[in-house]
Amino acid sequence: MGLLSQGSPLSWEETKRHADHVRRHGILQFLNIYHAVKDRHKDVLKWGDEVEYMLVSFNHENKKVQLVLSGEQVLETLQEQGERTNPNHPTLWRPEYGSYMIEGTPGQPYGGTMSEFNTVEDNMRKRRKEASSLLGENQALCTITSFPRLGCPGFTLPEYKPNPVEGGASKSLFFPDEAINKHPRFSTLTRNIRHRRGEKVAINVPIFKDKNTPSPFIESFPKDEETAKASKPDHIYMDAMGFGMGNCCLQVTFQACSISEARYLYDQLATICPIVMALSAASPFYRGYVSDIDCRWGVISASVDDRTREERGLEPLKNSKYRISKSRYDSIDSYLSKCGEKYNDIDLTIDKEIYDQLLKEGIDHLLAQHVAHLFIRDPLTLFEEKIHLDDANESDHFENIQSTNWQTMRFKPPPPNSDIGWRVEFRPMEVQLTDFENSAYVVFVVLLTRVILSYKLDFLIPLSKVDENMKVAQKRDAVLKELFYFRKDICKGGNAVVDGCGKAQSSTEPEAEEYALMSIDTIINGKEGVFPGLIPILNSYLENMEVDVDTRCSILNYLKLIKKRASGELMTVARWMREFIGSHPDYKQDSVITDEMNYSLILKCNQIANELCECPELLGSTLRKAKYSGSKTDPSI
Repeated sequence: MGLLSQGSPLSWEETKRHADHVRRHGILQFLNIYHAVKDRHKDVLKWGDEVEYMLVSFNHENKKVQLVLSGEQVLETLQEQGERTNPNHPTLWRPEYGSYMIEGTPGQPYGGTMSEFNTVEDNMRKRRKEASSLLGENQALCTITSFPRLGCPGFTLPEYKPNPVEGGASKSLFFPDEAINKHPRFSTLTRNIRHRRGEKVAINVPIFKDKNTPSPFIESFPKDEETAKASKPDHIYMDAMGFGMGNCCLQVTFQACSISEARYLYDQLATICPIVMALSAASPFYRGYVSDIDCRWGVISASVDDRTREERGLEPLKNSKYRISKSRYDSIDSYLSKCGEKYNDIDLTIDKEIYDQLLKEGIDHLLAQHVAHLFIRDPLTLFEEKIHLDDANESDHFENIQSTNWQTMRFKPPPPNSDIGWRVEFRPMEVQLTDFENSAYVVFVVLLTRVILSYKLDFLIPLSKVDENMKVAQKRDAVLKELFYFRKDICKGGNAVVDGCGKAQSSTEPEAEEYALMSIDTIINGKEGVFPGLIPILNSYLENMEVDVDTRCSILNYLKLIKKRASGELMTVARWMREFIGSHPDYKQDSVITDEMNYSLILKCNQIANELCECPELLGSTLRKAKYSGSKTDPSI
């Protein structure tokens, strides 16, 4: 979530009154930055990762695990011991939405040399060790995407009851406001999303239908009209921002050499988002139930959906300005590079006045429509002290709207008066259990950017197909069971990067389709005559680079993990969790996760993370052994 403004937050009514002011000045701030740095180039290729963590507490006697609401205190100490005393400290810590969460990044960005890939895992271990050292007895720092019993009675320590009546930030039936970070930004965001929408957010995740799951699966809630209307049969119902923003993820930000390179990378990586999301699937459980999805994306998208009924197309437009097809948290809606233009086949809702203003100021059509699309949104939080700003030297109003458009990719202009360049952020990955896995996914994506830029690869397909891929990627076992639209010839110039790359272009088929449906195994590992595979291309790139033996060894181990996940030789974290719960002696094949089952699972996750810190090569055998203490497993879960 980055650094936070301090101050007095305004109510939704007050924020709404200033919405046009924020948009107007946000655009002026963007224009000032753009004109100051549009020609800047030769920036070094820098990058960094962000890992989000949950703090948990084990009650071994009662076999229960809870989320510890001490994130702010832990964060304060980490910052005090780290960056505040030593600007070159190897780690940086930031607040996150949940008061049981923290976010860690490397102290300085990584550079362009190959040997940097060898330091990623080491830095992640430092972070885990540093934060873990501040925890109490029987407490642990976990990298799990979603806490299986989030929103169940007593899931926090200390325990709090939710407050569904007026006065609370989320008015949730399940998620107490105490589980939200105490910084006013977070509760204000929660309250204002609800107020703007005109009702609570509604998240419905399909339940996994096991042998003994009731059919239809219908929960009874307190007699509450809003809940009765919002909850669907055969779905797990959730009603608060915390169910989405209270999950953890893994993200990577890249600094490009120039604005055009950043735009090119933004587009190319957008097509990779659904593929890597399915490969990193790690969140099959919600509110104490086994779901029929493996990724958090749709959950988090619904958890911050502030669109009114009119904007969602449920009522005729009267008070709202636009019909808006997606939540603020979703996949991108337009490509930014010249070569992406012809694949922009999604209807784009834009603020026409802003678009015209940007064109008049010399911004090209593609970038102008991108910004004018982001700016159809209202600011969600505003601090009294931050209404009137110096547009030449500050960018808070621009960032206010930019940073609450949470998309698969984010295009990031440099902050005013800084030496930071044009950046893109890759946002769809689920966090993994171990530092080894998280490093593997980060290194895979960073290497991919190097190859895209070196070989001028082209992964572009119509954006509507990327959207379809995003939906498919969240399904249970998508990595093995689903097919994804992917470009067949990714070597535009036909320069054969590896065997088979570039062949499709010389095909004599009349109007051969540029893309086809492929399995993730084919996309990642290649299939003769169909697609060369991303990993063979990365290997070919590595062979042409000066890489020391140690670094090469690390990279090959990381790529091996990705390769095995894609082929199914290694399970995704989501599949492993399903099999673990499915084989637990308490599991009644009814899709219910009890406190004790949750305790066993999180204890095992923590054990794996700590054991593999010492010995990452054990990962394969560990994640093949999903069974719970030798009981029978039902592999269908």
